[in-house]
Amino acid sequence: MTSPVPPAWAHLPFFSKDWPRIAARLAADRRVALPPPAQRFAALFLTGPSDVRAVILGQDPYPTPGHAHGLAFSVEPDVTPLPRSLSNIYREMRDDLGSAPKTGDLRHLARQGVLLLNTVLTVPAGEPRGHSKIGWQNLAAEVLGEISQQPTAFILWGRDAWVMAPVTEAGHLIIRSTHPSPLGAANTRAAHPAFFGSRPFSRVNRWLSKMGKPPIDWIGD
Repeated sequence: MTSPVPPAWAHLPFFSKDWPRIAARLAADRRVALPPPAQRFAALFLTGPSDVRAVILGQDPYPTPGHAHGLAFSVEPDVTPLPRSLSNIYREMRDDLGSAPKTGDLRHLARQGVLLLNTVLTVPAGEPRGHSKIGWQNLAAEVLGEISQQPTAFILWGRDAWVMAPVTEAGHLIIRSTHPSPLGAANTRAAHPAFFGSRPFSRVNRWLSKMGKPPIDWIGD
């Protein structure tokens, strides 16, 4: 089964130059790749270029079967316990906003213009970062280049995300901190602030308010 291309992003050079090669490589690999083909571009199907108000940039999908479904840090609503990175995200959200979603499903954010994009869109089951060198980063770079043409809030967690920051920060909100993983969340020795205490969710909503845009409902139903 091939992965459908999101129409709103199909004009990006990646889909004609890089995707055929990556798709062929995935098809030839005997390892199970996550998420399933139909979900690989889910983040781009749910959030088109003109809809993006904020970006949360992840690394690669969860390597545990049944977890990844195409949106960075999100899992299907029946997944328990939550992945540790997502648990830390919800801990920070509770400290920042007083509450957090009831499940790990973040699709409600994507529908509000929060692009939940990984820099690498597939992973071999049980092998974190196993597809980090097959060219997926080209897509992330093109997507970020496109949305950087309008004022956008960028939430960049960890080194992989920091290097993807817009070339110019003028007009944007750039929030950098360590990654919410157990090793990174409380790290105070990194080049940027620790994830815990960074308050990214309220900062984005304050910025949106200043821009005359409605805030994001981070919690949902």
